[in-house]
Amino acid sequence: MPRQARLDAPGTLHHLMARAIDGTLLFRDRKDRENFLSRFPTLLKMTGTTILAWALLDNHFHLLSLSGQQKISKFMRCLLTGYALYYNRKYHRRGHLFQNRFKSILCEKESYLLELVRYIHLNPLRAGKVKTLFELDHYPWSGHAVLIGKTKHEWQEKNYVLAQFSPDLKKAIQIYHRFLAEGKEQGRRDDLSGGGLIRSYGGWSRVISLRGVTNRLDHDPRILGRAEYVAEILREATPETRKQFKAGEKEKLTSQTINLHCRQAGIREMELRHGSQRRAVSRVRAQIACQLNREYGIPMAEIARAVGVSTSAIVKTIKKHWE
Repeated sequence: MPRQARLDAPGTLHHLMARAIDGTLLFRDRKDRENFLSRFPTLLKMTGTTILAWALLDNHFHLLSLSGQQKISKFMRCLLTGYALYYNRKYHRRGHLFQNRFKSILCEKESYLLELVRYIHLNPLRAGKVKTLFELDHYPWSGHAVLIGKTKHEWQEKNYVLAQFSPDLKKAIQIYHRFLAEGKEQGRRDDLSGGGLIRSYGGWSRVISLRGVTNRLDHDPRILGRAEYVAEILREATPETRKQFKAGEKEKLTSQTINLHCRQAGIREMELRHGSQRRAVSRVRAQIACQLNREYGIPMAEIARAVGVSTSAIVKTIKKHWE
């Protein structure tokens, strides 16, 4: 039997994020958060997924996971669909709860595992949900309190993380806590939270994406690792995961996406393509940019040309989408 592509093979490390649509509060009260977390034991057992770190904020969440025998997409699809049904029933609403699809960044364990654990667990502090590390130690909506033994969630794998610091549990917790405190002043890190930019050969000049090797700055929100790691994944990736386009397919897909969003929003396509900054147009432009880049891997420069703004504007739009 051929080996499964490492893009989602068992044991692959993923930084997962999902955000509520149009600024909707994803978790309005304690019961919402409890309902969301109550889904983990069954889904993790069903898919073989492992959760190493997590944080729930008001309108989005972060997970750090290891893939199991089932694809990570199955775990996330069941999690998001189940919670959306609960949420819509409770609050008497219809339609999508989550903005676009969930985001998954494939990460190199050796270089990013501990950095991601720290980054995700510091999210409540950066977001102002807690003011101090002491308060974070007792914050019930992240995996940090589980790692240091202040609360329990049997479904969270804490030994795997703590073993990275020391084989002695007590010492490991102390070292981990110091490690967390050292990252307190780092602030938001785009390289870990959704920039999707691959640091290759020590700089930004050479980037390898799932579409191939280029000598220009590119953006791929699905992978984070050293050049050697990225190249290895590319060798094992299937044609399906590479998302290669035939001549003209990208342009057709971009045009269809723009047309669909404009029709749904009642906006003239020409107004969008000519760079209008009207609020309704800017909102639709952001939705188009995120879908084209996240779901189809269209480079930001090509998106910018299609929607009538600069590449830097598209970069800011996509970053803001995941803040």
